[in-house]
Amino acid sequence: MKDSSLIQQPMPIMEDCSAPPAIKEGTSPSSSSKEDSGTATAAKDSPLLSLVSSALPAGKTLLVLLGPTAVGKTELALSLAESLGCPIINADSRQLYRDLPIGTAAPTAAQQTRVRHYFVGTLAINDYYSAARYESDVLSLCEELFRTHDVLLLSGGSMMYIDAVCKGIDDIPTIDPEVRQQLHQRYDAEGLRPLLAELRLLDPEYYAQADLRNTRRILHALEVCYQTGRTFTSFRTATHKQRPFHIMKIGLRRQRADLFQRINSRVDQMLADGFLEEARRMLPFRDENALNTVGYKELFQVLDGTWELPFALERIKKNTRVYAKKQMTWFSRDPDIHWIDL
Repeated sequence: MKDSSLIQQPMPIMEDCSAPPAIKEGTSPSSSSKEDSGTATAAKDSPLLSLVSSALPAGKTLLVLLGPTAVGKTELALSLAESLGCPIINADSRQLYRDLPIGTAAPTAAQQTRVRHYFVGTLAINDYYSAARYESDVLSLCEELFRTHDVLLLSGGSMMYIDAVCKGIDDIPTIDPEVRQQLHQRYDAEGLRPLLAELRLLDPEYYAQADLRNTRRILHALEVCYQTGRTFTSFRTATHKQRPFHIMKIGLRRQRADLFQRINSRVDQMLADGFLEEARRMLPFRDENALNTVGYKELFQVLDGTWELPFALERIKKNTRVYAKKQMTWFSRDPDIHWIDL
């Protein structure tokens, strides 16, 4: 699929070069092209469908529906996919793990019956996975699905996974299991401090800009140094890769008070659905990276007897709100997102 007419390019709705304006729930953008598509009839009642029908480019297109946690992506993605007759490609890094359906608010069996989903519940809890592998896997899937679909829908809120597909990720070598095991054993035996000192010697440039409290990233940088004999920094080129299809990003957002209330209510519902029992089943695997996740970390404290459940629930709500703010900060830097206010 190397037709140059399909290479990703900006697809602004407005004529100026500023970020596309938000569309308010209950309104629709004026466009004479709405009556020209099969989606137009349904779009009259949906600003999301109205936006898609008025701005969808010709040619193979990956629609990206993004937004903070609990904003309402799942149901809107289902409705949009049903209208477009396309599958949904999941872009939530934790929903890939099959043992975490409640704590990750993964699509239910009924929702997956409505629309074919990819990258939901495909990994075991101890499987290693990365944004680089996700990029490769999604691009391979897109190549296959575009043979029978003109439009595909990628939906989720994992910022690095979305960027990996839309912009590409640095080509960092795959780490040998032996190298990874060696470093993790050193971390368990010695702690982080000597490893930080080693990183400062091997890659002072990355050391100067890294989050030195993020153990996983520090270990990964050292893994690359050990594996390749080169600095981790030398692989971080941040080159924007072109894709053989259009990309159109649509962001969902709500007023902060509304979003925070939805987060609080969803945490309560997760508990009612069996979140504590799910965390209990995952307790033997608590050191796996997949469980370094808001919700599980707090409930593990309850299961350890360190925290009372009401306190843990408030911490889950607070930490989820903090994560939602981080997501919005990340997304706000992207001028290509067309925003819809819910």
